[in-house]
Amino acid sequence: MYLGIDLGTSGVKLLLIDGDQRVTGVATGPLSVSRPQTGWSEQDPADWLKATRGAMADLARNRDLSAVRGIGLSGQMHGAVVLDDALDVIRPAILWNDSRSYEQAARLDADPDFRAISGNIVFPGFTAPKLVWMAEQEPEHFARIRTVLLPKDYLRLWLTTELVSEMSDAAGTSWLDVGARAWSDRLLDKTGMRRDQMPALIEGNEVSGRLRPGIAAELGLPPGIPVAGGAGDNAATAIGAATVIEGQGFVSLGTSGVLFAATDRYSPRPESAVHTFCHALPGRWQQMGVILSASAAMSWWSTVSGREPADLTAELGPDLRAPGRVSFLPYLSGERTPHNNARARASFHGLSARSDRAQMTQAVMEGVAFAFADSLAALREAGADPRSLLALGGGARSQYWLKAVATALDLPVQLPESGDFGAAFGAARLGLMAATGADPAAICTPPAISAEIRPDPALRDDFAAALERFRALYRG
Repeated sequence: MYLGIDLGTSGVKLLLIDGDQRVTGVATGPLSVSRPQTGWSEQDPADWLKATRGAMADLARNRDLSAVRGIGLSGQMHGAVVLDDALDVIRPAILWNDSRSYEQAARLDADPDFRAISGNIVFPGFTAPKLVWMAEQEPEHFARIRTVLLPKDYLRLWLTTELVSEMSDAAGTSWLDVGARAWSDRLLDKTGMRRDQMPALIEGNEVSGRLRPGIAAELGLPPGIPVAGGAGDNAATAIGAATVIEGQGFVSLGTSGVLFAATDRYSPRPESAVHTFCHALPGRWQQMGVILSASAAMSWWSTVSGREPADLTAELGPDLRAPGRVSFLPYLSGERTPHNNARARASFHGLSARSDRAQMTQAVMEGVAFAFADSLAALREAGADPRSLLALGGGARSQYWLKAVATALDLPVQLPESGDFGAAFGAARLGLMAATGADPAAICTPPAISAEIRPDPALRDDFAAALERFRALYRG
């Protein structure tokens, strides 16, 4: 058996697979987020260990974990876990969705070296500006820093005593030379950091360390089993969904939205707010368009309208409609790709006395689909060219929404059969590869597809015209 551990923002998820990659067990441990000031988002790393211990205890109640042969890790990206000389936590971890370092991020991003070397805009959520904020606002803490770890890599330290990270997660720090897959001394120096404060770097399917005996005994696992490098959450999801080679991609209709494309070359285009990161496998990269409100837009509309999302969708019927007169810009929390505009805001356009709830629901779903189309255009300008997309996330339960996405993007969208293809599954796959040395191509096989939703040719021109109207509304 092989264990995947996914450290999310709201909880830790554990997933067991057997040698044939069948899921044999799942357990979770809840987490909460502390927001001591407006725009701040923190967690105590001790809570990650507590949640992992609790989930492991639940997993062990009904099965013998002595057969586990490898562990893989995945987790929330960009967080800053700062440790002192004793490797004790200096302050609560600053998370990916913390915006306190927006001024520091803007200053770093104005330095052309950051985009040129890291291949990405320096966003406030990334790790490097957090450390600049600490140097300026908490100098007594900054002076004590022995090393900085990303969240999942703190779990690794606990499991193995090793200070190690891997390429996909490190690419989201603004310290990595993403093309060379190595820390950049130049970028570290510009933020007051040194290479000896960084963890060692490996690939996601390599062995990062071995499970130490004391923790093995506590968790009911065999001592000395390998812990894989693992992956950041989106790269781990891509491993689970078998999105690993040129032409493959997925669209995730989660709270936020991700349009992910795998590529075998480094081709950054930071000016369009495309994330160009290392993939979790050697010699491969990933490009992502990120929209900040996907299913969150429908959840908002559900709250405002007083109807459940499934009921709202049911009002539209099973057949895709041509876009109507009502348009919706889904920028409830600003937007990432391609606008990089934290001040962008959502709005309905074209409302009249005859507009009804169904028309507004349709507009919300189309607005998210058109935001994905903007991301796809940015990805293509950066060299990615997915030929079909695997649909993931809670919003993928809506066939109507998938029809709108497929037609807006003019790409087929594939719906996997029921199963877990998320980050924890991808982490378990990486654990299997590290333990066995298996070829990634043999392990990262695609899921069985229950349905393929193709663009509606009769509505292609209508959606293209509505997309241009959507773009004009943002510009105007």
